[in-house]
Amino acid sequence: YLLPDTFDMAQTAITINRSNADSGLDALRRLLARVGVQVRIDRYAVALAAISLLALGPMLQPGYFWGAHDARHSVYFLFEFDRVFTGGVWYPRWFPDMTYGYGYPLFNIYGPLAFYVGEFFHLVGFDFVTSVKIVFALAWVLSGLAMYGFVKRVFENRAAAFIAGLLYVFMPYHLIDVYVRAALAESVALVFLPLTLWAFYETVNTRTIRSVLFAAFAYAGMVFAHNGIALLFSLVLGAWIIFLFLRANGNLRPRYFGKNGFRNFARELVRAALPTVGALALGLGLTAIFMLPLVLEYRYINVAEWTQNYYNYQDHFVELYQLFSPKWGFGISNLGPVDGLSFQIGLVPIVLFLFSLFVIAKNPDSKRAYTLFFFLLSLVIIFLMFEISLPAWKTFGLASVAQFPWRLLTLTTVSFSIVGGTVMLLDERTISNFEFRISNFPLSLVVLAALILLGSYPYITLQNILEPREGPVGLAGLMAFENSANEMTGTTKYADEQPRWSPLADNYVAGKNVKSKIDFSTVPDWLFIRIPQNSLRVDGERVDYNAPNGDVTLVFNVQMYPGWRAFLTPSRSTEIVRELPIEIEPPYGRIKVTIPQGEHGLWLRFEDTPPRTVGTVISGISLLIAVGLFIWHKRGENRNKKSKITA
Repeated sequence: YLLPDTFDMAQTAITINRSNADSGLDALRRLLARVGVQVRIDRYAVALAAISLLALGPMLQPGYFWGAHDARHSVYFLFEFDRVFTGGVWYPRWFPDMTYGYGYPLFNIYGPLAFYVGEFFHLVGFDFVTSVKIVFALAWVLSGLAMYGFVKRVFENRAAAFIAGLLYVFMPYHLIDVYVRAALAESVALVFLPLTLWAFYETVNTRTIRSVLFAAFAYAGMVFAHNGIALLFSLVLGAWIIFLFLRANGNLRPRYFGKNGFRNFARELVRAALPTVGALALGLGLTAIFMLPLVLEYRYINVAEWTQNYYNYQDHFVELYQLFSPKWGFGISNLGPVDGLSFQIGLVPIVLFLFSLFVIAKNPDSKRAYTLFFFLLSLVIIFLMFEISLPAWKTFGLASVAQFPWRLLTLTTVSFSIVGGTVMLLDERTISNFEFRISNFPLSLVVLAALILLGSYPYITLQNILEPREGPVGLAGLMAFENSANEMTGTTKYADEQPRWSPLADNYVAGKNVKSKIDFSTVPDWLFIRIPQNSLRVDGERVDYNAPNGDVTLVFNVQMYPGWRAFLTPSRSTEIVRELPIEIEPPYGRIKVTIPQGEHGLWLRFEDTPPRTVGTVISGISLLIAVGLFIWHKRGENRNKKSKITA
């Protein structure tokens, strides 16, 4: 780097850059312009994305962090998702091989977005492990850029946005989420948290069709990514919308007293709130395919195993010192204050959080209000992580959305990043009067970025394991994983106890080709069953039989859940004669069907229930509405007309 040819003491400015050569970004912009592509390149965003790649270093090693909490879950969820998706079910709900082959409706209660993305990379040729790592990497980089875009829009300061994005990427809990917990769905959800805040900021303040669509899809993306985080963050989003609405409509008053005064006031209020309400409604409509069955059919899941004993939230409150402790570990949250998992916020984020008080004191404009909002939000979140907040947890049922108090650290990654970034607002006047730059970036920003990286550098590590102890990813590995870790053995309400193994698991481990899920140990010798080729599918099976001696009951190694139906068909035909009632075989809640005497066929299949069908229709209609609004908006732009929702 060379010093510039001139040094203007009047402006007291020092610049270190290339004086006679264009930057690489300028050259790229000019090159694209020559072929007719106009691109606005944000240097800060490019720098943020490049630096974010440093967090991915350990992930680039051979192998995978199999020992992380949910590392195997992420891989095997994608494995099962692929089996169902390639089996012809485009929106998977039932995973047929979970719970030792008895099946489980995982994606009827769990957000599927991360696995759709992972499935895309698997279908183009990557293995399951690599596909999962790619999703982690994309989510990490995109989360920082989403935070950058939000803070840049609200605070109108690229340096503040850069620091906020960098904090968001390198926040200790974000590192924990990936390298310690391996929480794939939650990592993807972190992309949508700042996006949702940004989108509703636009909706409240601009009230355009574009902002309504932005907010609807951002909210829907958050829900599809992780419904638990979405429910939790919706509380924050609600406070944010109310705050924005009060700021944007603070002067909304009844124009006059009298017969129509409050009627006119109410009309104005509705018109002001309509875009935001419409965005929320459209977002919920888009997610109806997922959320409606989740809400209405959740009662058919045995949730006690996820809320009792170890999962009792009252045993997982955070101690004050743990927020400051630099201790790091790859263990779990233990009962009591001694945990193998770090709950630190991070030294640099905490220091910047305290420095933000000067921003609140020295910025009399709207930036003070926004900073104060997220500052106070951070304090509320921290309070709720302490045992003193137990009455609030009991009163508002927070465990139903947060599971553990320490999971509120997800929210602190957002609020602390935003507040920390505002520290750069203190330097605005300094930068304008004394401008010391390195490659067109303020020195203060470079130094602060370096401190953030140094503060998190010791924690950018993982427990890398080349080969999983369960063996290669497959059905045998899935059974071994469930058996060794006692995981993914969820049950429905029809089961009296949780299975620890199954006859199907024996066959999978032995490498046998399972052609039917009928429990043949319960089949009488005189019953003849013919299994057609490829009759066993991910959503059921069809067999032919001959029962000469009378009616007989067949037991399937499939646990009951709404959507399973049994039909009588002619032999060697899929034509439905009538539906057969399904009974429950204890203790694992297996499906039991009594078939009539004679030569017939039996078709057991998993279908959509009314909530799933209605949810799918609502989502389809919502998508059509969104497309229609987009087309209308684009046509309006082409006619140079404003598409603003105003009175």
